[in-house]
Amino acid sequence: MMFIPTILSGGSGTRLWPVSRTQFPKQFCELFDESLFNKTLNRLKPLGSPWVVTNQSLKTLTSAALRQSGISPDQALYEPKANNTAPAIALLCKVLETRGESDSIVGIFPSDHLIQNEEAFNQAIQIGISCAKKGQVVTLGIKPTYPATGYGYIELKDQIFHREGAYTAHCTKGFREKPSEAIAQQMIQAGNFYWNGGMFIFEVSTMISHLKRLMPETWAALAALKPDLSNLSEVYSSCPAQSIDYGVMEKLEEQVCIPCDLGWNDVGSWDEIAKLRPSSDKIEISGNSNFAFSHLGKITTFVDTHDLIVIDTADALLVAKRGSTQKVKQIVDQLQTKKDPRAQEHPFEYRPWGKFEIIKDTERYKSKVIHVNPGQQLSYQSHAKRAEHWVITQGHPEVILNDVVHRLQPGESIYIPQGAKHRIRNPQTDSVVEFIEVQVGSYFGEDDIVRYQDDYQRT
Repeated sequence: MMFIPTILSGGSGTRLWPVSRTQFPKQFCELFDESLFNKTLNRLKPLGSPWVVTNQSLKTLTSAALRQSGISPDQALYEPKANNTAPAIALLCKVLETRGESDSIVGIFPSDHLIQNEEAFNQAIQIGISCAKKGQVVTLGIKPTYPATGYGYIELKDQIFHREGAYTAHCTKGFREKPSEAIAQQMIQAGNFYWNGGMFIFEVSTMISHLKRLMPETWAALAALKPDLSNLSEVYSSCPAQSIDYGVMEKLEEQVCIPCDLGWNDVGSWDEIAKLRPSSDKIEISGNSNFAFSHLGKITTFVDTHDLIVIDTADALLVAKRGSTQKVKQIVDQLQTKKDPRAQEHPFEYRPWGKFEIIKDTERYKSKVIHVNPGQQLSYQSHAKRAEHWVITQGHPEVILNDVVHRLQPGESIYIPQGAKHRIRNPQTDSVVEFIEVQVGSYFGEDDIVRYQDDYQRT
């Protein structure tokens, strides 16, 4: 019986704007020494080869992370649209059933949470697997540290279902909705309520039986899914958007919960980040308890200020009082109302072949720094409204210009006339190609591309 750890990777992380944005969400941001997604992958790999269920819009970022971790791209499922957690879990179960894995044990884990006590986490997983083998759906309950109103709670019975090592699995009375602060305080005082951290363990066949009974419309839609997933868009459009909590967990007559103290944090606000990591470089004059976060190498200075949080990115600056950063979502809402692209986009963008960052964008010209990963190449393309000039700063690329190959060195350049067919490739296996691109013309949008050949099926 195989254990299949699975990462659910969705959401836009709006409370961590301006670092987290729709096209580059929280789980891929390097808020610590590496991204939360990579931390989750590395935590789960010793337990089994992880699967991922995520949105199609995050395919480039997800594929790159899986490739770097040596995980097969076949173990990623890409939803045509965000449909909440129940359809995502149902999709996983349907695919595993099709592959003859109905008796496997699945663990469901969010992609963007921090767990600091991995030894305790591994022990909790092992008892969870034992309970799942007995037909239970298992939840890992997080020991509450304060009367939180932003989490659902799980109420435990005194009845013990299973003991193993240092952990005990309890039968549950059920899930409880996000409470008021007064009720949350009562729950903590009662001592038998735990936070729902969105981590579940179950046998595939067990979850399928619950889905058939409790979410028949969703399972009926997925029953028509073809083994090659070629009709996934059509099938998924028939699945109601619903959380697994509401669709299944709150309706189960019987389930178990393992109370845990994992050093868990959902990293849900800049206030939480400020508790978990040191400030970026700063100087305080007659001030204290100020926090700064910057990827730009800037020093942040504070004079006669206290309890400020300052988040600095290339195109946005956030200044907030400690304790108020939950309101950051309101900023994103206003930006979206104004259709400001900074609500969703960074000046940089990851592509299947590498990434680029916009240096300057004007009416007359646009400049970028572009990185091409080892062994990768851009599409063979042309532009109707701009010419380009490339200056190589690192690596030894091959440039194909109107079917002629040019091999360039650092410091050399090449001119791409408007309308010319061109591409750049990195033939090296161990180093990145970097070059500066300057565009001149009448329009510089990313949609001014005609592709003639592409390794990533974008023609």
